[in-house]
Amino acid sequence: MIKKVLIANRGEIAVRIIRACRNMGIFSVAIYSKEDENSLHAQLADQRVCIGEGPAKDSYLNMDRIISAALNVDADAIHPGFGFLSENSSFARKCRENELIFIGPDPDVIDRMGNKSQARQTMMNAGVPVVPGTKEPVYDVEKGKMLAEEIGYPIMIKASSGGGGKGMRVAANEEEFEFQFNMAQRESANAFGDDTMYLERFIGNPRHVEIQIMADAHGNVVALGERDCSVQRNHQKLIEESPSPAIDEGTRQKMNEYAVLAAKTVGYTNAGTIEYIVSPGGEFYFMEMNTRIQVEHGVTEMVTGTDLIIEQIRVAMGEALSFSQEDIRLRGHAIECRINAEVPGHNFMPSPGVVQNIHLPAGNGVRVDTALYAGYRIPAEYDSMIAKVIVHAPDRPAAIRKMLGALDEMVITGVDTNLDFQFQIMRSKIFREGKADTGFIEKFMNLKQPVPDVPEI
Repeated sequence: MIKKVLIANRGEIAVRIIRACRNMGIFSVAIYSKEDENSLHAQLADQRVCIGEGPAKDSYLNMDRIISAALNVDADAIHPGFGFLSENSSFARKCRENELIFIGPDPDVIDRMGNKSQARQTMMNAGVPVVPGTKEPVYDVEKGKMLAEEIGYPIMIKASSGGGGKGMRVAANEEEFEFQFNMAQRESANAFGDDTMYLERFIGNPRHVEIQIMADAHGNVVALGERDCSVQRNHQKLIEESPSPAIDEGTRQKMNEYAVLAAKTVGYTNAGTIEYIVSPGGEFYFMEMNTRIQVEHGVTEMVTGTDLIIEQIRVAMGEALSFSQEDIRLRGHAIECRINAEVPGHNFMPSPGVVQNIHLPAGNGVRVDTALYAGYRIPAEYDSMIAKVIVHAPDRPAAIRKMLGALDEMVITGVDTNLDFQFQIMRSKIFREGKADTGFIEKFMNLKQPVPDVPEI
């Protein structure tokens, strides 16, 4: 049994995990940096431990300090949340070595699926559809040119250890390839300490659709439907929804089946996400697996009636899943908008500072995950996401209307946010018709012009 969980994270996901622990009667321990001394997660937890200065490398990324904190407070387990150390196999192994339960998958599985080229090869061997591309890692630009010619241009150049759009470039032809390959490889080496690359055929105007899975140690793997994450900027998601308006029931069924196959192939346990790229013609291909809980997990919770954080903890205790595949039915429609402290009109420049006033929307089918409160100072050291507004309604048009009402009601003063920007996306004809692909923001949102330039409802 897990009686005490240390949460190796901060902000809204730490608050979310604390609440799940409270619902299970589990004692929660928050870690915090000196920068986060007055943060909500540090105030809500049953116990708190300061682990270092503000920069993440001195606090939320410092494995030894986190492990020491867990041992000093007699924690049974560590929940990594998302980001920071959540997909770090070395951290997962350190937890195991110190007899701490890591609430996530086995470290060997993290290694296997965290390396993009290795994950791609594993999925190809399992029969999961992947984008045409290289089967082995690529280190040399000349070898890359030869392989690119075989695959066919345009080519997507990707870092094997990549994430968040880093180490990712597109070459339209052979003349561009050398420059783009070298740039992507340099980015990868600087960001991840790894210059391993792989190549894929570039698919233009795609949709980004992912399948949430949960798996236990008893061989049960359940797919909980899809989330459409196509509205994004620089490969960073802005809006997620379920079900996807871009796929039909037959495609949904196949994507779920392949997601379960992928998880079973690698012996996966706990929460994970199989991410697909969907072509304009409706073909879908495995892109990568996220071996953690996702930012957008609340969307799936709303349409399936599950609590994925509680399920994560139960699975980590060795219990079987509390639901079967037959229990999962997508009911209604859910949409999430990520609210960031940033200035959309100035290239989304971060906007840290003190929150002077705040009003959060509420009502039937409205959920806000946040760690904000009046007087809280949003630090500059961390990610700019400060809240997630999630709505649930009987169908997609009703969900869009509910989101418009929630965003209109939400008030945050003292810092700039993307609230108005998200509001205008909800109003746009392209989004309302369910036609927004991954290039939607760049193509249709003219940030330098007044808001009314966005197509009206």
